[in-house]
Parts: sequence; C-alpha cells; structure tokens
Amino acid sequence: MSITIKTPEEIEKMRVAGRLAAEVLEMIEPHVQPGVTTDELNQICHDYIVNEQQAIPAPLNYHGFPKSICTSINQVVCHGIPNDKPLKSGDIINIDITVIKDGYHGDTSKMFFVGKELPHARRLVDVTLECMYRGIRMVKPGVRLGDIGHSIQTYAESHHYSVVREYCGHGIGKDFHEDPQVLHYGKPGTGVELQEGMTFTIEPMINAGKRHVKLSKRDGWTVETADRRLSAQWEHTILVTADGYEILTRRSDDSI
Repeated sequence: MSITIKTPEEIEKMRVAGRLAAEVLEMIEPHVQPGVTTDELNQICHDYIVNEQQAIPAPLNYHGFPKSICTSINQVVCHGIPNDKPLKSGDIINIDITVIKDGYHGDTSKMFFVGKELPHARRLVDVTLECMYRGIRMVKPGVRLGDIGHSIQTYAESHHYSVVREYCGHGIGKDFHEDPQVLHYGKPGTGVELQEGMTFTIEPMINAGKRHVKLSKRDGWTVETADRRLSAQWEHTILVTADGYEILTRRSDDSI
C-alpha cells in the first residue's frame, strides 16, 4: 500500500478542488424537485463545473462511466447513472460530485429529499449523516482506520441499520481513488494509522434493511440493496491535520 502524504502545495490544490465540489452541491439543491430528471440535474452540474468553475467532472468517462455525476435514488446504494426518468415526491436521492481542478480531486456527496419527506426516510438519512460525522470527528494522527470504521458501524447498527461492505471510502489526490481503503466497519486498533497530510474520503453507505447489495447486470454500474429497501450515503473529503482534521468539501449547511 502506497499512501501519499500531501505537501502544503498539494493540500492547497485539494482545498480548491474540495471547495468547488461543495459549491456544486449547493448550486444544484434548488433544482432537486419532483418532475425533474436526473439527466437534467447531470447537465446542470456538468455545465456549471465546466463553464463556471473551469474544472473537469471526474466521473465522466471514468472507466467508461457515461455521465458527469452519480445520482442514486431510494434503494440505489451508489453509482446510479442519470437518466430520463422524472423524480417523484417522497424519493430520496444521493448526488455524488467529484471535480478535478489543476490536477487534484475534490469528492463529496449529499442526500436530498424530493418533495415530501417521509419519516422513515428522514430517520435513515439523519442516522447516515451522523455516521459520517462520527467517523470524521475521530480523525487525527495516531488513530487507526479500524477505529473510524468501528465507530460508524456501531452507531448504524445501534439504530438497526446495516453498513454496506463492498464499497468504501478511499485516499484521494492526483488520482480519483488512492490508498488507503477506508472501510465503514471494523475493529478498534486495526488498520492503517493516520498521519498528518493524508487525504481520504469518509462516505458511509447505510441500508435500512440488510447490508447485502447487487450490481446491475444491465449497466455494470448501478448498485442496489438486495432487499430493495432504502439506502443513504453522505461523503466528505478529509485532510488529517497536526491535531485533528479539516473537511475539504465542507458546505455552509454542515453542522460539524
């Protein structure tokens, strides 16, 4: 495993990329309404990233992915491909944004409610957000990734939810996905020890039902819960600082 410790110059570029990714999620929020298609949301984000931010949407053509953002609705866990189906009131959707600016990546995602908020969906979304925050709050030099995973897993399971294991957070920088893998479950005292200058994502995927997932044979990307129950995800890009963490993709609505 080769983990890159970022230089001050690289960290500054990561801050810029992270801020841009956060701004895309803030920009798109008013557009997430019943009747809009995820294709339309994709086009709005694409145009904003390319024309306004003078940046590159990282997902587009990444290993053949056909769109500029990921849109994962209801039982879709991750990697949902935007399409021409309109959103309905009561849907929940994760919009996952990754931008490249000056060669560095900023990666973040957020859950949105479409129209009416349903109580069971609100609970899952809120618990998933707190799972991410609990993982982030643990970040500092000397902590191990297993400590972070255990914290997330314990909180999710205390609410009778389950943690997806097939997909996880990751190191990030010049490359979209770098070492280490950041699991959202684990045992305390195990795994990579955090060092100042590491950058990675924390992005728990939490299921209302069982943890098992299935990959679409149709498109080779879309991941859904095997039991078709709801899934939620939040994601931030994190920098390990000398005494804690910095959220590189922080938004104005973050409460951490």
